[in-house]
Amino acid sequence: MPEPERDPGVARRDLRLLPVVGGVWAVALLCVFVPASTWWVAGGCAVAAAVVTVLVLVVARGWTVRRAAEFGGLVVVLLAAMSATAVTAGLALPAREQAAQWSGRVAEVTAVVTSSASIGQDERLWFDAQTVSVGIRGDPSAMSVPVRIGVEPGAGFDLGAEVRAVGQALATDAGERSVLIVFATEAEIRRPAGGMFGIAAGARQAFIDRAGRLPDPGAGLLPGLAVGDTRAVSTALNDDMRTSGLSHLTAVSGANCAIVVGAIFWLTGLCGGGRAARVVLSLVGLAGFVVLVTPEPSVIRAAVMAAVGMLTVLLGRPSAGAGILSLAASVILLLDPWLAATPGFALSVAASGALILLAPPLARGLGRALPALVALAIAVPLAAQLACGPIIALFAEQQSLIGVAANLIAAPAAPVATVIGLLACLSAPLPALADLLAATAWLPAAWIATTATITAGLPGAQIVLSAGIGSAALVAVVSGAVAVVLIGRSAHHGGPTAARMTGLLRAGAAAVLIVVLSLGGSRMLLEGPLATATAPDGWAIAACDVGQGDAVLVRSATKVALIDAGPDPEPLAACLRSLGIERIDLLVLTHFDLDHVGGVAAVRGRVAAVLHGPVADDADQRLLDDLAEAGARVDEAAAGQQGELGSAAWRVLWPQRGSAAFPEGNDASVVMEFDGGEVPRSIFLGDLSAAPQRMLLRTHRVGRYAVVKVAHHGSADQEPSLYEAIRAQAALFSAGADNDYGHPRSETVDLLTSTGAHVLRTDERGRILLGLREGELQVWTETPPR
Repeated sequence: MPEPERDPGVARRDLRLLPVVGGVWAVALLCVFVPASTWWVAGGCAVAAAVVTVLVLVVARGWTVRRAAEFGGLVVVLLAAMSATAVTAGLALPAREQAAQWSGRVAEVTAVVTSSASIGQDERLWFDAQTVSVGIRGDPSAMSVPVRIGVEPGAGFDLGAEVRAVGQALATDAGERSVLIVFATEAEIRRPAGGMFGIAAGARQAFIDRAGRLPDPGAGLLPGLAVGDTRAVSTALNDDMRTSGLSHLTAVSGANCAIVVGAIFWLTGLCGGGRAARVVLSLVGLAGFVVLVTPEPSVIRAAVMAAVGMLTVLLGRPSAGAGILSLAASVILLLDPWLAATPGFALSVAASGALILLAPPLARGLGRALPALVALAIAVPLAAQLACGPIIALFAEQQSLIGVAANLIAAPAAPVATVIGLLACLSAPLPALADLLAATAWLPAAWIATTATITAGLPGAQIVLSAGIGSAALVAVVSGAVAVVLIGRSAHHGGPTAARMTGLLRAGAAAVLIVVLSLGGSRMLLEGPLATATAPDGWAIAACDVGQGDAVLVRSATKVALIDAGPDPEPLAACLRSLGIERIDLLVLTHFDLDHVGGVAAVRGRVAAVLHGPVADDADQRLLDDLAEAGARVDEAAAGQQGELGSAAWRVLWPQRGSAAFPEGNDASVVMEFDGGEVPRSIFLGDLSAAPQRMLLRTHRVGRYAVVKVAHHGSADQEPSLYEAIRAQAALFSAGADNDYGHPRSETVDLLTSTGAHVLRTDERGRILLGLREGELQVWTETPPR
C-alpha cells in the first residue's frame, strides 16, 4: 500500500519525549500533594525500569534490535525520570515537615532572597526566599526550605540579599512551593546583595527611579516591560492587563526573553554573523538579561523556554522543538517537583508548546483566507490563548475574550519598549542618554497601557467562570473546537476511514462552536439590551451575587444606594447591568476589607455621594481620594447621620464617632437602616461581631424590621438577642458558594430561622430581590430553593 502523500512544507515533529514530560509531571503532582506516596513511587518506578531493561535485552534477541531499543529505551527513560523526580521530592520532605511545625508560632527566619519583591494587596512587600535557619528568636536551627516573607516596604530586599525576619509563620497547603508564609513584624538586611546581583540591583533601581519621573499611563508599566519590576503598576492597570490578555507583558515572561533573544539574533545577523554566532551571542545576552531582571524561578523558566527555541535553531532542526521543550520541562521538574503545581510553570510550558506545535497549523489554516504574515500574526497569540485557557480556568475565574485582538494591537510596541528600556537601564552612567532612551521607551509603554485600558473596558471583554476542573474541561473543549475548525483540512491524507473520522471531528467541533456562540449571544442580549427584562419592576432591595462579599442595592423612586461593592468589579457590574442601574446616588462603604471594596472600580465616576467607615491606613484613603477625583462627595459615617433616598429615609446606627473600643475594621462597620418610600424597613449590619452588636442593642432602641442583612456573611460570631429584637421576615446572607470560611455557619442560619425569618442566601439563590406589594413582602430569586 503506498505511503500517504505529505505536504512538503510541513515538517514532521519529534514527539517521542512528550510521554516522558507527562509522566514526570504526573509523578511530581502525586508526590507534592500526597507526600506519603513519594518513596513508594520512587521504588516502584525504579523496579519497573529494571524489569523493562531486562525484558528489552531478552526480546531484542528475537526481534529487531533497533525497534526494541527505541521503544524499550523510551520506557526505561520514562520510568527512570519518574523515579528520580520522586526521589528529589522525598529528599526534600524531612526539612519541609520540620519547618511546617512552626506554623502558627512566632519564628525567627534568616533567609536569602530568591525573587524580586512586589507589593501585595495588604500593602506589604512580599518576596520568596531560601532559609538559612528557622526557630525561636535568638536561637534558630539550621534549615533550608523555600518560604515567602512579607515585610514593611523598604529598600534593599534584592535577590541575593540575606535577611532576618521575625513574625508569625503559617504553613501553606499541600502542593505549594513555599513551606511557610512569614508575616514579619521585624525585618533587617544582614547582608546586601553583592557581586553581579548588587550591580544589577543598582542598575534596576536607577532605571525605576528614572521611569517614575515620566507621566502615566506608561511610567508604571515601563519598568515591568524592561526589567520585570511591577511595583509601580497600579492595581487598576494590572486588572486591565489581565482582562485584556496582556498580563504576560507586565512581568518578565517568555515573551520578554524572546524579544531580547530576537533583537540580538537580528543585530548579529545584520553585522554578518553566522548561525552559530547569532545563537551563541543570543544565549549570552539572554543570560545577562536574566541576571539584570533577577534570576528568580519564574524568570529562569521563561529563559529556558526561550533558550529551547535558540537550541533548535543551532541544531538546524526546528522540528525538534517539541522534544527539546519536553526535555527542558522534565529536567526542571526533576530539580524542583513543586513547580508542577504552580500556574506560572504550567502556563510557560503550555504557551511554548503551543507556539511549537499549534501555531504552525493554525497559520496554515488561516492562510487559506488571509495573507501569510497576517495569518502568522494572528496564529501566535491565538495558539497561546487556546493552550493556556484551560490552565487559567483551573485557577482563575476570568477568561479574556479580547486577548488575541489586544495582543495584535500591542505586539508592535512590546519589543520596542523592552529593547529601548533595557538600553536606558544599561545607559545609567550616561544620564542624558539614559533619560532620552527612557522617554523614547515611554511612548510604546503608554501605547500598551492605553490598549489594555480600552480593550478591558469593552463589553464582553471577559467572561467569568467558576475556577475548577469543570471550567477547565469546558474551556479545553471549546479551545479544541476552535483549533480544529481553523486548522481545517489536514495536510496529511489517509484512507477513507481516516477521512471520515476527520470529517466527523470537524463536524463535531463546528457543532460545539455553534452551541457556544448561540449561548454566548443569548447571554450578551440578556446582559445588554434585554438586561432589565429578567428583573421585576417592583424590587426595592437587591442582594447581588458577587461571591464571598457584600453588594446590596436599595432603590426608592429613581434613586439608588449601594451598600458595599463586593470583592471584584465584574460581578458587580453584571448585577448593575441586569437591573438597569446607571448611577449610584449613595455609596456606603461599611469598612475597607477587600470583599467589601474590591469592586469599587465598577462604579467609579458614577457615584454622587460616599459614606464610609473609619479609615485605617493610606490604602483606604487613596481609595476615597480616587472616588472624590471621579466626582463623588465623600463623608465619614457616624451614628445619628440621616438623609433621604428618593421617598425613603435612611439613618446611620453605627459606628459611634471617635470610638476607642471599636476604632476601625469589621467592628466599626457602618450599620444603616432604610424605611418608607416603598422600601421594606430594613437594617444592614456590615461585618459586626457579637460585641459591637450587643453595644448597638444597648445604644439604640432596635425594633422590628422586615429585612435584615446578616452580619459578616453569617459567621458564627453573632449576638442572638439582637436578631430576636429585630424579628425580621427575611434574612439576607451574602456569601460565596463553597467559600473557605464555611459562611454562612449552620448555627447562624438556625438562629435566624428560630426568630421566624425566611433565610435567603446568595450562594444558593443567586441574585435576590425584595419589594413591597400592597404592604406584603415579595421575594424574587435567580435560582429556586433547593
